[in-house]
Amino acid sequence: MSKNRELKEQQVAAIVEQLKKAESVVFCQYSGLTVEQVTALRKQCREAGVEYCVQKNRLVKLALEQVGIEGADDLLNGPNAFVYSMSDAVSAPKTISQFIEKNKLTSLKVTGGIFENKVADEKTMDALSKMPSRDELLGTLVGCLVSPVSALVAVLDEIAEKKEAA
Repeated sequence: MSKNRELKEQQVAAIVEQLKKAESVVFCQYSGLTVEQVTALRKQCREAGVEYCVQKNRLVKLALEQVGIEGADDLLNGPNAFVYSMSDAVSAPKTISQFIEKNKLTSLKVTGGIFENKVADEKTMDALSKMPSRDELLGTLVGCLVSPVSALVAVLDEIAEKKEAA
């Protein structure tokens, strides 16, 4: 076996592992981005806890076949970047969407992705980007749970104050 083939097999195995761990993957066409824009995008991805990778379409296609995901052939054309969301399904779509909006980019385009081990179109990725993150949902839940307790405490304080005044 040649070293080149061995290297490609290792790369495919690494992509397979990323796909297995990812909650979602966003496929982006990035032609036309400047080096500064790519650097800023990578930084924003790191800060959001998502992995931004430029990988060969052919190797990604082979990895997708190995994990049993079909139908992504139309998305794997041209220069693509892949953004892997490991902690929750909305982190990667949200990060890319925010970056595109913030920088008013037309040269970075979400073409689709993987969600729930199926190929998802651009609209699905856009819908995911608008959903609250896991942390935001947990914060809302805590707020809902704490709200009645704090209201009860406020009422009890008022009663105590009225008794002291009387």
